[in-house]
Amino acid sequence: MNLNIPQPLFVGTIEGATACTSDTETQDILPKFIVMILLQGAQHFIVDDVSFRIDAGYGEACAPFVFVLNVARASKLKFIDASKVPLRKIMISAPLSWMNWLISAQTDGVPALQNFLSAHLANFRIDASRHILTLAEQLMSPPTAMQGEMRTLFRSSRAFELMSLTCAELAARKAERQGPQLSSARQSERVYNYILANLGEDLTIETIARESGGSVSSVQRHFKEHFGLTVFEFIRRSRLERAYEALEREGATIGQAAYLAGYNTPSNFTTAFKKTYGILPKYKRR
Repeated sequence: MNLNIPQPLFVGTIEGATACTSDTETQDILPKFIVMILLQGAQHFIVDDVSFRIDAGYGEACAPFVFVLNVARASKLKFIDASKVPLRKIMISAPLSWMNWLISAQTDGVPALQNFLSAHLANFRIDASRHILTLAEQLMSPPTAMQGEMRTLFRSSRAFELMSLTCAELAARKAERQGPQLSSARQSERVYNYILANLGEDLTIETIARESGGSVSSVQRHFKEHFGLTVFEFIRRSRLERAYEALEREGATIGQAAYLAGYNTPSNFTTAFKKTYGILPKYKRR
């Protein structure tokens, strides 16, 4: 399903079908940078006589991951429809000409990304972190309050962030091969995942730094560089998002939602909620 996000970015989702398309004939495809988030199911496809098999499993054995592929020249693509497991997949792609333009417009480009984009059928795979899974699920199922152009912008923002994380992972792998120090991107991902797994706890910067293997100053600096938010801005936003979902999907009371968001009084929670989402929390109750 095309989500109608304007070029240069294409974003599509599949949920329930066993294949991307019923067309098993060979197709012509243009040069592109592709990011696939496979949440469930398997696929087999061939590009220029090179076979790719990716499988995230099903049910309890499901292990979501991200598969990145660079198509550096006009190519031939053929899908092999062999799986009967319903797919849950996000497909993000950008024309290689646009990616190269983006790189050429920078004075501080990433050599690892440039090298990757120059190699035909270069590919790599990464496990789906909690952060990636959160973004993927938000893209698959945006909040019901997001409609029309707001829904498109919401999905587009998640797609660009997923692409950014993918490129950061590529650069981090190169950095790790050059030295033993944990990259700032990896460290920030560990901080992100730890926070989301412990939102209900009393989170201090000292605990977060200790659990993520960094110093307080490096955690604060790298997290802001990577995500554009301070650690505590991210904690507040994440708790508000958890409260939003509890109101909308679970029918939580305002008091319960305030507690989930970490506010001592419903009035303070209501003020913060309206400032963030533009509506009072009572209008989001199921």
